[in-house]
Amino acid sequence: MTSLKGKVIAVTGAAGGIGSVTADLLAARGASLSLADMDEKALNDTAREIRDKHKIDVLTTKVDVTDSKQVDDWIAASVKHFGKLSGGVNLAGTVGREIGLKAAHEVSDEDFDLVMAINVRGVMACQRAQLRNIEDGGSIVNAASVAGKIGIPNLLAYGASKHAVIGITRTAAMENGHRNVRVNAVAPGSIDTKMLGIARDVNMPGSDKPLAPINRLGKPEEVAALIAFLLSDEATFTTGAVYTIDGGMTP
Repeated sequence: MTSLKGKVIAVTGAAGGIGSVTADLLAARGASLSLADMDEKALNDTAREIRDKHKIDVLTTKVDVTDSKQVDDWIAASVKHFGKLSGGVNLAGTVGREIGLKAAHEVSDEDFDLVMAINVRGVMACQRAQLRNIEDGGSIVNAASVAGKIGIPNLLAYGASKHAVIGITRTAAMENGHRNVRVNAVAPGSIDTKMLGIARDVNMPGSDKPLAPINRLGKPEEVAALIAFLLSDEATFTTGAVYTIDGGMTP
């Protein structure tokens, strides 16, 4: 089992399906956690369960990732509390308010701007704050998606945002290798979470019957395990990579 003992990891979207499971796994492997989400109640519930289960230090902060000051303050408070930052996991995201209602020729400016603000500027702001504070040899994992590799009907804004996350990830990886700071992305396919229900509403390929050699939905625990590996010292030569975890859905 990959050890994260002694590491301090900052996680956004920590109250979500993949986020909460990831936080639990990181704690099980020995990491101290600074968890952020907009859903304060769910975030505190997640943190309470982790503290009780793993007996570790967990800091929680309500953070709107579209607000750079909130992001900067969160990371600064995390470093002050724990004394360092070893890694970041940027999972906060949205598919938009109008999902399933608009095709590419009908998508509204407002919905496009909302998705890009959270999924792109939010990831950029979190990654930026983490890079400014992370210790040499640290690791950051950003949430992309199979929608960042292929086109999916009725998901124009989401797909564009996840393509952008891949670019953000690869650029940061190129710039920070001299510090042995690694930046990678995970690109999940059909994972059994609340977001999958939204995907079903727009008939996203693989959301109902997975179109993949491994003919089932993925589990949040499987994504969490991949993230834990990328954060660990077992992945010290891995950076700028996009790890697809979709059961073989995409080429």
